[in-house]
Amino acid sequence: MEREEPRGDAYSIKTEALSVESGPVLQGGQIHEYSLSSAHTIDHDSWQQVGLLLITSFNCGYILSFSNLMLVPLGWAWGVSCLIVVGLFTIYANWLLAGFHIIHGQRFIRYRDLMGFVFGIEMYYTTWVLQFLTLLLGNMGFILLGGRALKEIHSEFSNSPLRLQDFIMITGVTFFIFSIFVPTMSAMRSWLGTSTILTFTYIVIIFAILVKDGKSNTQRDYEIKGSKTDKFFNSFGAIAAIVVCNTSGLLPEIQSTLRKPAVKNMRKALYLQYTVGLAFYYGISIVGYWAYGSSVSEYLPKELSGPKWAKVLTNCTVFLQTIISQHMFAVPIHEALDTKFLKLSESMFSRKNFQRRFLLRALLFTVNTFVTAAFPFMGDFVNFLGSFALFPLTFVFPSMIFIKVKGKTARIKEKVWHWANIVLFSILAVVTTASAVRLIVNNARVYHFFANT
Repeated sequence: MEREEPRGDAYSIKTEALSVESGPVLQGGQIHEYSLSSAHTIDHDSWQQVGLLLITSFNCGYILSFSNLMLVPLGWAWGVSCLIVVGLFTIYANWLLAGFHIIHGQRFIRYRDLMGFVFGIEMYYTTWVLQFLTLLLGNMGFILLGGRALKEIHSEFSNSPLRLQDFIMITGVTFFIFSIFVPTMSAMRSWLGTSTILTFTYIVIIFAILVKDGKSNTQRDYEIKGSKTDKFFNSFGAIAAIVVCNTSGLLPEIQSTLRKPAVKNMRKALYLQYTVGLAFYYGISIVGYWAYGSSVSEYLPKELSGPKWAKVLTNCTVFLQTIISQHMFAVPIHEALDTKFLKLSESMFSRKNFQRRFLLRALLFTVNTFVTAAFPFMGDFVNFLGSFALFPLTFVFPSMIFIKVKGKTARIKEKVWHWANIVLFSILAVVTTASAVRLIVNNARVYHFFANT
């Protein structure tokens, strides 16, 4: 286990925002300089490492649900069109946000600090809530995904009465143990090779079986089912799911780990994600829909025709890869807690810091695992987090920053473009959130607490 050197670079900025980590900065109406530091390593990783991290993390087991979530409600024409359009808008929005990692010579290692610096205390906390809601719900989705993979493995060998909740608990404990011994995003570098092998193992197996099943399945159809109201809301839910598969809402936190020049290196890593990475998770989604049509399962391995060893190996690799990939999306929560409660003057693995980190992560995963077990349709929240949180974080806020920071010198065309983005994606956020809430309410009537789905 490589020892993680503590404390990333400290940096100083002048701002009117508050920071959970450093406290108020306004005294007597004067703006004072203050320093933000992190319990985690920053300014350390290469763009190749971060690019590989993005590729494997976004090609996690979630991609096995995308055929059902993204293409079934939209069909071929609208589905593929939305994949392309949303993908292009997402890479542009992230490319733009990466450029604001440094403003007037000051570097921002957290999205909430950036928004607080530009817009003030209200936007600091708004960003904080949206990010952490996204990350918490996303982590619960990962726990459910791991539990379902274990349940599928178990069903191939036994008919014992073990419930989904048992496998969810196993998954939560496994994630917790991994977070203890791999405390930061930079520390994941030792696991990226393993993650890559696991990722391409299940992608290759699934792709081969999907092609075989697609050629033999002559009964499939691609009809979009449901009433006009259902089709309307489900289509916007699908767009939200496409956003989720392309972005995370934590780009500045990922970018903080990069060596200088951080902006140039982050954009290189993004190019890898949106070429190599996107080709695989879009590819699996499209081929899965082609193979099974509108009846495709919300979890592709349930559809696979076999052989048995292939289904078992697929679910094993999905589970193991999920342990690694989920960590990228959970690290910003760990970083906030560690920076608040750990002793920054001591090593990450010092006795006191290890004990505190153990308790903090135990509390987090206990709560997340319990909620996931209680709400086994947590996958529905993928649409919710994509609409309610990721639309603003990915599309609206970067354009707001551009207008605020560069509005005086920007051309009219640029201002119109970014105002159009703000209005359009704000409207989409409202509509897709309504769609996601409707889906959750409908499923809440069907499922009961701790259902063994």
